[in-house]
Amino acid sequence: MKTSDFDYDLPPECIAQTPAEPRDSSRLLVLNRQTGRIEHTIFREIGRFLHPGDLLVLNETRVIPARLYARKLPGGGKVELLLLRRVDDLTWETLVGGSGLKMGRRIELESGLQAEVAAVLDGPRRLVTFDEPVEPHLPQIGHTPLPPYIHAQLADPERYQTVYARQPGSAAAPTAGLHFTPGLIESLVAQGIRFATVTLHVGLDTFAPVTEDDPGEHKIHTEWCEVSAATADLVNQTKAAGGRVVAVGTTSVRTLESAASGQRSAVSPLPPYPLSPFAGSTSLYILPGYPFRAVDVMVTNFHLPKSTLIMLVSAFARRETVLEAYETAKREGYRFYSFGDAMLIV
Repeated sequence: MKTSDFDYDLPPECIAQTPAEPRDSSRLLVLNRQTGRIEHTIFREIGRFLHPGDLLVLNETRVIPARLYARKLPGGGKVELLLLRRVDDLTWETLVGGSGLKMGRRIELESGLQAEVAAVLDGPRRLVTFDEPVEPHLPQIGHTPLPPYIHAQLADPERYQTVYARQPGSAAAPTAGLHFTPGLIESLVAQGIRFATVTLHVGLDTFAPVTEDDPGEHKIHTEWCEVSAATADLVNQTKAAGGRVVAVGTTSVRTLESAASGQRSAVSPLPPYPLSPFAGSTSLYILPGYPFRAVDVMVTNFHLPKSTLIMLVSAFARRETVLEAYETAKREGYRFYSFGDAMLIV
Protein backbone atom coordinates (compact mmCIF):
# COMPACT_ATOMS: atom_id res chain seq x y z
CA MET A 1 0.00 0.00 0.00
CA LYS A 2 1.36 3.39 -1.08
CA THR A 3 0.19 6.92 -0.42
CA SER A 4 -0.06 7.39 -4.18
CA ASP A 5 -2.78 4.71 -4.20
CA PHE A 6 -5.10 7.33 -2.64
CA ASP A 7 -4.38 10.08 -5.13
CA TYR A 8 -6.81 11.43 -7.70
CA ASP A 9 -6.99 14.48 -9.93
CA LEU A 10 -9.47 17.21 -9.02
CA PRO A 11 -10.00 20.31 -11.18
CA PRO A 12 -10.09 23.46 -9.02
CA GLU A 13 -13.60 24.29 -10.20
CA CYS A 14 -14.87 21.17 -8.37
CA ILE A 15 -13.92 22.65 -4.98
CA ALA A 16 -16.97 24.27 -3.38
CA GLN A 17 -16.30 27.85 -2.27
CA THR A 18 -19.67 28.49 -0.64
CA PRO A 19 -22.11 26.25 1.24
CA ALA A 20 -25.36 25.02 -0.30
CA GLU A 21 -28.45 27.00 0.60
CA PRO A 22 -30.50 25.66 2.25
CA ARG A 23 -28.15 23.24 3.94
CA ASP A 24 -30.08 20.09 3.03
CA SER A 25 -30.27 20.99 -0.67
CA SER A 26 -26.74 19.66 -1.23
CA ARG A 27 -26.44 16.57 -3.39
CA LEU A 28 -26.07 13.09 -1.92
CA LEU A 29 -24.27 10.19 -3.57
CA VAL A 30 -25.42 6.91 -2.04
CA LEU A 31 -22.80 4.15 -2.33
CA ASN A 32 -23.40 0.50 -1.56
CA ARG A 33 -19.98 -0.64 -0.38
CA GLN A 34 -20.72 -4.32 -1.07
CA THR A 35 -21.94 -3.99 -4.66
CA GLY A 36 -20.48 -0.64 -5.70
CA ARG A 37 -23.95 0.49 -6.83
CA ILE A 38 -24.44 4.26 -6.84
CA GLU A 39 -27.62 6.29 -6.55
CA HIS A 40 -27.92 10.07 -6.85
CA THR A 41 -30.29 12.17 -4.77
CA ILE A 42 -30.32 15.25 -2.54
CA PHE A 43 -29.43 15.30 1.14
CA ARG A 44 -32.91 15.94 2.47
CA GLU A 45 -33.88 12.54 1.01
CA ILE A 46 -31.40 10.69 3.24
CA GLY A 47 -34.27 9.19 5.24
CA ARG A 48 -35.13 6.95 2.29
CA PHE A 49 -31.92 5.03 2.94
CA LEU A 50 -32.25 4.81 6.72
CA HIS A 51 -34.36 2.40 8.76
CA PRO A 52 -36.43 2.83 11.91
CA GLY A 53 -34.15 1.85 14.77
CA ASP A 54 -31.00 3.21 13.11
CA LEU A 55 -28.88 5.51 15.28
CA LEU A 56 -27.28 8.63 13.80
CA VAL A 57 -24.22 9.76 15.76
CA LEU A 58 -23.39 13.46 15.47
CA ASN A 59 -20.21 15.26 16.49
CA GLU A 60 -21.42 18.30 18.44
CA THR A 61 -18.06 20.11 18.52
CA ARG A 62 -18.16 23.82 17.75
CA VAL A 63 -15.53 25.73 15.77
CA ILE A 64 -13.91 28.45 17.84
CA PRO A 65 -12.71 31.76 16.35
CA ALA A 66 -9.20 30.37 16.58
CA ARG A 67 -7.28 32.68 14.22
CA LEU A 68 -5.65 35.49 16.18
CA TYR A 69 -3.48 38.46 15.23
CA ALA A 70 -0.72 39.70 17.53
CA ARG A 71 2.56 41.60 17.63
CA LYS A 72 5.97 40.63 18.91
CA LEU A 73 7.37 42.18 22.07
CA PRO A 74 9.57 44.09 21.73
CA GLY A 75 9.64 45.30 18.17
CA GLY A 76 6.01 45.06 17.16
CA GLY A 77 6.44 42.64 14.24
CA LYS A 78 3.19 41.04 13.08
CA VAL A 79 2.27 37.53 14.23
CA GLU A 80 -0.62 35.24 13.33
CA LEU A 81 -1.71 32.45 15.66
CA LEU A 82 -4.05 29.55 14.97
CA LEU A 83 -5.16 27.74 18.11
CA LEU A 84 -5.11 23.98 17.50
CA ARG A 85 -5.47 22.25 20.86
CA ARG A 86 -5.73 23.37 24.46
CA VAL A 87 -3.05 21.74 26.61
CA ASP A 88 -4.10 23.26 29.93
CA ASP A 89 -5.94 26.36 31.19
CA LEU A 90 -3.29 28.73 29.84
CA THR A 91 -1.34 26.78 27.19
CA TRP A 92 -2.36 25.97 23.61
CA GLU A 93 -0.71 24.06 20.81
CA THR A 94 -0.63 26.69 18.10
CA LEU A 95 0.26 27.14 14.44
CA VAL A 96 2.19 30.37 14.05
CA GLY A 97 2.92 32.74 11.19
CA GLY A 98 5.81 35.13 11.60
CA SER A 99 9.56 34.93 12.09
CA GLY A 100 11.61 34.87 15.27
CA LEU A 101 9.06 33.02 17.38
CA LYS A 102 11.60 31.17 19.50
CA MET A 103 11.09 29.85 23.00
CA GLY A 104 10.64 32.69 25.47
CA ARG A 105 9.46 35.23 22.88
CA ARG A 106 6.67 37.45 24.20
CA ILE A 107 3.69 38.49 22.07
CA GLU A 108 0.64 40.69 22.59
CA LEU A 109 -2.84 40.10 21.15
CA GLU A 110 -5.13 42.84 19.86
CA SER A 111 -7.02 42.80 23.17
CA GLY A 112 -3.84 43.50 25.12
CA LEU A 113 -3.52 39.96 26.45
CA GLN A 114 0.10 38.85 26.43
CA ALA A 115 1.59 35.39 25.92
CA GLU A 116 4.92 33.63 25.66
CA VAL A 117 6.26 30.91 23.36
CA ALA A 118 6.73 28.04 25.82
CA ALA A 119 8.10 25.43 23.41
CA VAL A 120 9.08 25.05 19.75
CA LEU A 121 7.50 22.00 18.14
CA ASP A 122 7.85 20.71 14.58
CA GLY A 123 7.62 23.23 11.75
CA PRO A 124 5.41 26.23 12.56
CA ARG A 125 3.90 24.62 15.66
CA ARG A 126 4.47 26.20 19.04
CA LEU A 127 3.22 25.80 22.56
CA VAL A 128 2.02 29.25 23.59
CA THR A 129 1.22 30.09 27.21
CA PHE A 130 -1.11 33.05 27.76
CA ASP A 131 -0.97 35.24 30.87
CA GLU A 132 -4.63 34.42 31.49
CA PRO A 133 -7.16 32.14 29.75
CA VAL A 134 -7.55 33.22 26.13
CA GLU A 135 -11.11 31.90 25.63
CA PRO A 136 -12.91 35.01 27.01
CA HIS A 137 -11.02 37.14 24.46
CA LEU A 138 -11.97 35.07 21.41
CA PRO A 139 -15.44 36.56 20.71
CA GLN A 140 -13.88 40.02 20.37
CA ILE A 141 -10.59 39.32 18.57
CA GLY A 142 -10.85 35.80 17.11
CA HIS A 143 -11.59 34.99 13.48
CA THR A 144 -13.13 31.79 12.08
CA PRO A 145 -10.39 29.71 10.40
CA LEU A 146 -11.65 28.47 7.03
CA PRO A 147 -9.77 25.70 5.19
CA PRO A 148 -6.92 26.92 2.95
CA TYR A 149 -8.71 25.86 -0.26
CA ILE A 150 -11.71 28.14 0.44
CA HIS A 151 -10.95 31.59 -0.94
CA ALA A 152 -14.41 33.20 -0.83
CA GLN A 153 -15.43 35.29 2.15
CA LEU A 154 -18.06 33.68 4.37
CA ALA A 155 -20.81 36.20 5.06
CA ASP A 156 -22.26 34.27 8.01
CA PRO A 157 -19.74 32.40 10.21
CA GLU A 158 -22.57 30.18 11.47
CA ARG A 159 -22.61 28.49 8.06
CA TYR A 160 -19.30 26.89 9.07
CA GLN A 161 -21.01 25.43 12.15
CA THR A 162 -23.41 22.52 12.31
CA VAL A 163 -26.89 23.37 13.60
CA TYR A 164 -26.20 21.13 16.61
CA ALA A 165 -22.73 22.49 17.49
CA ARG A 166 -22.55 22.73 21.31
CA GLN A 167 -19.00 22.08 22.57
CA PRO A 168 -16.42 24.77 21.63
CA GLY A 169 -12.95 23.51 20.76
CA SER A 170 -12.45 22.82 17.03
CA ALA A 171 -10.17 24.53 14.54
CA ALA A 172 -12.28 23.07 11.70
CA ALA A 173 -15.89 22.00 11.30
CA PRO A 174 -17.06 18.36 11.11
CA THR A 175 -18.31 19.11 7.63
CA ALA A 176 -20.51 16.06 6.97
CA GLY A 177 -22.86 17.51 9.56
CA LEU A 178 -23.24 20.84 7.76
CA HIS A 179 -26.00 19.33 5.59
CA PHE A 180 -28.45 18.78 8.45
CA THR A 181 -31.23 21.25 9.28
CA PRO A 182 -33.48 21.23 12.37
CA GLY A 183 -36.40 20.30 10.13
CA LEU A 184 -34.56 17.35 8.60
CA ILE A 185 -33.60 16.08 12.05
CA GLU A 186 -37.24 16.35 13.17
CA SER A 187 -38.44 14.41 10.14
CA LEU A 188 -35.90 11.64 10.75
CA VAL A 189 -36.95 11.37 14.39
CA ALA A 190 -40.57 11.08 13.25
CA GLN A 191 -39.42 8.26 10.96
CA GLY A 192 -38.20 6.28 13.99
CA ILE A 193 -34.51 7.15 13.69
CA ARG A 194 -32.65 8.00 16.88
CA PHE A 195 -29.80 10.41 17.48
CA ALA A 196 -26.79 10.40 19.77
CA THR A 197 -23.87 12.79 20.12
CA VAL A 198 -20.12 12.51 20.58
CA THR A 199 -17.44 15.19 20.68
CA LEU A 200 -14.18 15.31 18.78
CA HIS A 201 -12.38 18.64 18.54
CA VAL A 202 -11.04 18.78 15.00
CA GLY A 203 -7.47 19.93 14.32
CA LEU A 204 -6.13 21.36 11.08
CA ASP A 205 -4.28 18.11 10.37
CA THR A 206 -7.56 16.96 8.91
CA PHE A 207 -6.54 18.92 5.77
CA ALA A 208 -2.90 17.84 5.68
CA PRO A 209 -1.88 15.42 2.91
CA VAL A 210 0.22 12.41 3.79
CA THR A 211 3.71 13.12 2.44
CA GLU A 212 5.41 9.80 3.21
CA ASP A 213 5.45 7.19 0.41
CA ASP A 214 4.23 4.60 2.90
CA PRO A 215 1.05 5.86 4.62
CA GLY A 216 1.83 3.64 7.59
CA GLU A 217 4.81 5.89 8.38
CA HIS A 218 2.65 9.01 8.65
CA LYS A 219 2.34 10.43 12.15
CA ILE A 220 -1.25 11.40 12.80
CA HIS A 221 -1.69 14.10 15.41
CA THR A 222 -3.87 13.56 18.43
CA GLU A 223 -7.33 15.03 18.92
CA TRP A 224 -9.49 15.07 22.04
CA CYS A 225 -12.75 13.15 21.89
CA GLU A 226 -15.51 11.84 24.15
CA VAL A 227 -18.23 9.18 24.07
CA SER A 228 -20.64 9.68 26.95
CA ALA A 229 -22.29 6.90 28.92
CA ALA A 230 -25.64 7.84 27.37
CA THR A 231 -24.25 7.54 23.83
CA ALA A 232 -22.48 4.26 24.61
CA ASP A 233 -25.80 2.89 25.92
CA LEU A 234 -27.63 3.97 22.75
CA VAL A 235 -24.99 2.34 20.55
CA ASN A 236 -25.26 -0.89 22.54
CA GLN A 237 -29.06 -0.86 22.42
CA THR A 238 -29.00 -0.25 18.67
CA LYS A 239 -26.57 -3.08 18.02
CA ALA A 240 -28.47 -5.49 20.28
CA ALA A 241 -31.75 -4.71 18.47
CA GLY A 242 -30.21 -5.25 15.02
CA GLY A 243 -30.14 -1.57 14.09
CA ARG A 244 -27.32 0.25 12.39
CA VAL A 245 -24.95 2.83 13.85
CA VAL A 246 -24.66 5.65 11.30
CA ALA A 247 -21.63 7.85 11.92
CA VAL A 248 -22.07 11.38 10.59
CA GLY A 249 -18.58 12.31 9.46
CA THR A 250 -15.13 10.82 9.81
CA THR A 251 -14.78 12.55 13.18
CA SER A 252 -17.71 10.58 14.57
CA VAL A 253 -16.19 7.44 13.07
CA ARG A 254 -12.84 8.05 14.78
CA THR A 255 -14.53 8.85 18.08
CA LEU A 256 -16.70 5.73 18.13
CA GLU A 257 -13.88 3.50 16.93
CA SER A 258 -11.50 5.02 19.48
CA ALA A 259 -13.90 4.00 22.21
CA ALA A 260 -14.33 0.56 20.67
CA SER A 261 -10.63 -0.06 20.07
CA GLY A 262 -9.92 0.59 23.72
CA GLN A 263 -11.87 -2.51 24.61
CA ARG A 264 -9.89 -5.23 22.83
CA SER A 265 -7.13 -5.93 20.34
CA ALA A 266 -7.40 -4.98 16.68
CA VAL A 267 -7.69 -8.60 15.54
CA SER A 268 -10.28 -9.71 18.07
CA PRO A 269 -13.23 -11.57 16.54
CA LEU A 270 -15.46 -10.63 19.49
CA PRO A 271 -18.65 -8.61 18.88
CA PRO A 272 -18.22 -4.83 18.71
CA TYR A 273 -20.34 -4.15 21.78
CA PRO A 274 -20.87 -3.45 24.56
CA LEU A 275 -19.25 -0.09 23.95
CA SER A 276 -17.96 1.71 27.04
CA PRO A 277 -17.74 5.49 27.65
CA PHE A 278 -14.47 7.07 26.58
CA ALA A 279 -12.85 10.47 27.03
CA GLY A 280 -9.31 11.43 26.14
CA SER A 281 -6.87 11.96 23.30
CA THR A 282 -7.03 9.74 20.26
CA SER A 283 -4.38 9.10 17.64
CA LEU A 284 -6.37 6.33 15.96
CA TYR A 285 -5.21 6.08 12.35
CA ILE A 286 -7.62 4.07 10.22
CA LEU A 287 -6.14 2.51 7.08
CA PRO A 288 -7.48 -0.23 4.79
CA GLY A 289 -7.53 -3.49 6.70
CA TYR A 290 -8.91 -1.89 9.85
CA PRO A 291 -11.76 -3.95 11.39
CA PHE A 292 -14.61 -1.55 12.16
CA ARG A 293 -16.31 -2.41 15.44
CA ALA A 294 -18.86 0.32 16.06
CA VAL A 295 -19.79 1.92 12.73
CA ASP A 296 -22.15 0.30 10.19
CA VAL A 297 -22.98 3.23 7.90
CA MET A 298 -21.12 6.46 7.20
CA VAL A 299 -22.13 9.94 6.07
CA THR A 300 -19.13 11.83 4.71
CA ASN A 301 -18.05 14.55 2.31
CA PHE A 302 -15.58 14.16 -0.57
CA HIS A 303 -12.03 14.41 0.79
CA LEU A 304 -8.63 15.64 -0.34
CA PRO A 305 -6.33 13.32 -2.29
CA LYS A 306 -3.73 11.45 -0.22
CA SER A 307 -5.35 12.59 3.04
CA THR A 308 -5.90 10.44 6.11
CA LEU A 309 -9.64 11.00 5.59
CA ILE A 310 -9.82 9.41 2.14
CA MET A 311 -7.78 6.54 3.59
CA LEU A 312 -10.33 6.11 6.39
CA VAL A 313 -13.22 6.07 3.91
CA SER A 314 -11.27 3.60 1.76
CA ALA A 315 -10.91 1.34 4.79
CA PHE A 316 -14.68 1.38 5.16
CA ALA A 317 -15.63 0.83 1.52
CA ARG A 318 -12.54 -0.48 -0.33
CA ARG A 319 -10.14 1.88 -2.05
CA GLU A 320 -11.15 0.92 -5.58
CA THR A 321 -14.84 1.38 -4.82
CA VAL A 322 -14.28 4.78 -3.24
CA LEU A 323 -12.07 6.10 -6.04
CA GLU A 324 -14.57 4.90 -8.66
CA ALA A 325 -17.32 6.74 -6.77
CA TYR A 326 -15.15 9.88 -6.72
CA GLU A 327 -14.68 9.67 -10.50
CA THR A 328 -18.45 9.32 -10.89
CA ALA A 329 -18.98 12.33 -8.64
CA LYS A 330 -16.60 14.41 -10.76
CA ARG A 331 -18.38 13.43 -13.98
CA GLU A 332 -21.76 14.24 -12.41
CA GLY A 333 -20.67 17.68 -11.23
CA TYR A 334 -20.64 17.08 -7.49
CA ARG A 335 -18.98 19.73 -5.32
CA PHE A 336 -15.99 18.62 -3.23
CA TYR A 337 -14.46 19.29 0.19
CA SER A 338 -15.79 21.18 3.21
CA PHE A 339 -18.66 23.11 1.60
CA GLY A 340 -19.29 20.39 -0.98
CA ASP A 341 -21.80 17.59 -1.38
CA ALA A 342 -22.08 14.38 0.63
CA MET A 343 -21.84 10.61 0.35
CA LEU A 344 -23.86 8.03 2.24
CA ILE A 345 -21.97 4.73 2.39
CA VAL A 346 -24.20 1.80 3.33
